[in-house]
Amino acid sequence: MFDLPRHFQKPQPLQQGDRLTVVSTSGSLREREDFDRGVDLWRSWGYEITFSEGYENQAGYLAGTDQERRSSLLQAWNDPNCRGILCSRGGYGSARLLEDWHWPDSDPKWLLGFSDVTGILWSLAKTGIESLHGPVLTTLADEPEWAQSRLRNYLSGKPLDPLQGKGWGGGKVQGRLVVANLTVATHLLGTPWQPNFQNVILAIEDVTEAPYRIDRMLTQWQSAGCLSQLAGIALGRFSRCEAPAGFPSWTVEEVLGDRLQDLNIPIVADLPFGHDGANAVLPVGGWVELDGDRGTLTCLTLTV
Repeated sequence: MFDLPRHFQKPQPLQQGDRLTVVSTSGSLREREDFDRGVDLWRSWGYEITFSEGYENQAGYLAGTDQERRSSLLQAWNDPNCRGILCSRGGYGSARLLEDWHWPDSDPKWLLGFSDVTGILWSLAKTGIESLHGPVLTTLADEPEWAQSRLRNYLSGKPLDPLQGKGWGGGKVQGRLVVANLTVATHLLGTPWQPNFQNVILAIEDVTEAPYRIDRMLTQWQSAGCLSQLAGIALGRFSRCEAPAGFPSWTVEEVLGDRLQDLNIPIVADLPFGHDGANAVLPVGGWVELDGDRGTLTCLTLTV
């Protein structure tokens, strides 16, 4: 476990013509048409897109061996002409990549991804560098126009608009934002890549997990003392998280309420981020305000 740095570095805004590098940190690339559409979209925004060596590699379900994926990520990070790293897809594999992993000292650059990329985002948070929880290349082209514009505008230096969800009460709080896929994050608990959650605002989402599995994961968080440390919780989309047909069950919404509402902290649900829908970009390590009464998550621009 690590303490979040007091101050975070934010990479410099991007300019048209800047070079962005595609890296496959997790699962092997399968959705080629969606991937190409995502690359074309970045190019239409005026960026130069390059590809890391081995981004199309396959080793079982992984995008190459652990060493190949580490090497690709390091090469992109160390490239002085690369201004940002675009993750090709999620899947599985970031936890293996992080074994014996150390970010080299260099100027910060943008890194964008979600789902299994959670492990990479949390590892950057350990160094005090802001990263972006948002669409990977295989999902970007299916994002609604407002979500694409939100990403593009933020990278160019513009502030993020507040996100509106459903408030569960609890008042208003400010804190450091940590964003994650719940399943991936649960498997990072107790590792060197788990942050100290004291006064953190945690934003979580998930996909294809039955309600009892969501219950089991949140119960682990509770038993580990993590939930009691949080300043607030922002809930994104929990898509395709229904129980199997004929299986007696609570809904995922009922599980979330049962496990979280007695924490007596601000909680906002139904925020537009996660799988299978709009995945509004969020700054991992950013300073935010969560209003559990109004149901808003606001990214603040002040330096803390």
